[in-house]
Amino acid sequence: MRTWQVERRKRTRHLIELGGLVIKAGIVDLTGDDRTMIYGALIWIAEKLQTEDDEDARGVWTKLGKMAFEADSPAGAHNRSLRQHDGA
Repeated sequence: MRTWQVERRKRTRHLIELGGLVIKAGIVDLTGDDRTMIYGALIWIAEKLQTEDDEDARGVWTKLGKMAFEADSPAGAHNRSLRQHDGA
């Protein structure tokens, strides 16, 4: 496979994963799949990340994302990984 094809597939996969996050967060359902609204919200996030409060926003959003991913993980997987880090 040519290099450009490999890179194109990587980019496509990345874009699909990002779109999946929009769906997983419930944004599509909450906005009625209003792409203008979704795009506006993403612009608002980008603008927030360019302000003096960007570190606070990053911290809050990272914490929320981690909690959501952990809630979606298979039961007990998080506890197993904690025991491995604790040496248990």
